[in-house]
Amino acid sequence: MVLLRVLGLLVDVLFLPLRWLSRRRAVRDGSYVSLVVDGGVADMVAPEPVWRRFVSGRGEARTTSIHAVTELVDALVSDARIRGLVVTLKHLASGMASATSLREQLHRVRAAGKEVVVHLPVGGSTKEVYVASVATRLVVGPAAQLSPLGFLSASRYAKRAVDKAGLDVEIFACGDYKSAGETLVRDTMSDAQREQIGALLDGHDHALVSAIAEGRGIPIERARALVDGAPYFGRAAVSAGLADGVAYEDEVAASLAPKDPSREDAGPRPVRGVLSAVAYLRAAKRPLLRRIRRRPILAVIPVHGTIAHADGPLGTFATDERVTRMVRAARLDRRVVGVVLHVDSPGGSALASDRMFHEIAELARHKPVVACFANVAASGGYYVAAPAHRIVAEPTTVTGSIGVVAARVGLEPLLERLGIRTEVVRRGARAGLLSPSLPLGDDERAALRRELDATYDAFLGIVSEGRKLPREEVERLARGRVYTGVEAHAAKLVDVLGGFDVALRELRALVPDTRARERAEAHLVRAPRQALPVLEPPAPARALLDGLRVLLGGSAVETDMIALALAGERVLLLEARHVVAAAG
Repeated sequence: MVLLRVLGLLVDVLFLPLRWLSRRRAVRDGSYVSLVVDGGVADMVAPEPVWRRFVSGRGEARTTSIHAVTELVDALVSDARIRGLVVTLKHLASGMASATSLREQLHRVRAAGKEVVVHLPVGGSTKEVYVASVATRLVVGPAAQLSPLGFLSASRYAKRAVDKAGLDVEIFACGDYKSAGETLVRDTMSDAQREQIGALLDGHDHALVSAIAEGRGIPIERARALVDGAPYFGRAAVSAGLADGVAYEDEVAASLAPKDPSREDAGPRPVRGVLSAVAYLRAAKRPLLRRIRRRPILAVIPVHGTIAHADGPLGTFATDERVTRMVRAARLDRRVVGVVLHVDSPGGSALASDRMFHEIAELARHKPVVACFANVAASGGYYVAAPAHRIVAEPTTVTGSIGVVAARVGLEPLLERLGIRTEVVRRGARAGLLSPSLPLGDDERAALRRELDATYDAFLGIVSEGRKLPREEVERLARGRVYTGVEAHAAKLVDVLGGFDVALRELRALVPDTRARERAEAHLVRAPRQALPVLEPPAPARALLDGLRVLLGGSAVETDMIALALAGERVLLLEARHVVAAAG
């Protein structure tokens, strides 16, 4: 392998003048770079397999990598030949934290004195407008609608429906704010739930209104009026001051040429070229001479989705088996000089979270670890990050929820209604503790409560040790309470506010070897192929979970909680409705 790299280097040296000339000619003075965002947005995206390029449709939307956008911005802000960046924003499928990360990178281009043109050809709702507001010029499709309507959180409380169905649901929670599952046992929202959701809505709303005010150069009061007066159709968005013009996609390039007052006809100055982001970044990143030695690695380990022991029938989980394999591989790989633990999870199984925690704590004893919180890093998602040397989160990240909850779904009333009688023969005072078809006795209920209290106590200790905070302070901050990134930073649950680029910068600063720190590059760790068998609950439980998902409006987190509870799990989970939806 080394011999092949040496031969490649000799070829590079031979053709060095031609490669240098080709790079110079690829970008002409006054050029723009074009970036298309249509679909998902993630901090880092694994390279697309070669075979997929031949089978996927040419028009298929791909997830936009914030890391790639950051590299693009790094290159063009220092390139005097680039006049500006043109962003075609069609659809943004992301949480607020990912949207904030994208907006921050576009803001860097504007802060560098270059033009940022954002085109919304099919309009946009709250998140699209939130990102687009950073533009120096915002253009909307003539027949498109801008709808920055704000944020809402809607929960369906199903106690009466559960009672009518003949189900006996019990929720055991440690923490006044640990509200996961309350929609199954209450008719109305609890005061604690209303309080913390209100705080999250306030944080997201402040971010939206402030972004519009800053980007459009208007007072906060005017930005608030723009949100409250939405939606706006086509030219109405221009009249309201939310956009600067209307244009179809093929008309945007012509609008890039500004008027030249020195010319008699005041005609537009020519646009020297519009380069795709992929082509420009490829030219900017490719070194003139390839390296013989491979670079050190900053490994990025994802913890995405509900935490569990195995993928379940309702979706793919972040399993302890997969994550611990990746963590061990990073610890043993000599090329890995540091790790970013990328968390986008509402939590899940307490036991699986603890197994992940143990491996991450062991990794942190040997190599620097920085936790990067994406849209949600709460409950078990916070638990696994506690050993990290630094925690980085966006201002709009949802985090915290330090608490424990368990759900028990008793089927006995339903079975009796169906004419099914259960006869029990047992050995052991608590033999029926985990049986979903039998009611709990006082002794069994007390035993379950003691187990949850012990898990909660361990959770508090782990956070206290990891964050170097007094136990009493952690107890005050815990109680299942959720926070925005801004609130978590003020409470010392988060070290630094920022996105994935900030997490990489923090990690580089922790790498002891100065040379490795400068040369290291980020690599997304691939999940190992080995996995535990899929968890398959019995048929009645599957039917119950499917029915609950429909009843709860597709709440995957709540049904995942019940699936874990049926498997006898203690749960560190954030209630699904905390993940506030953008209206519009």
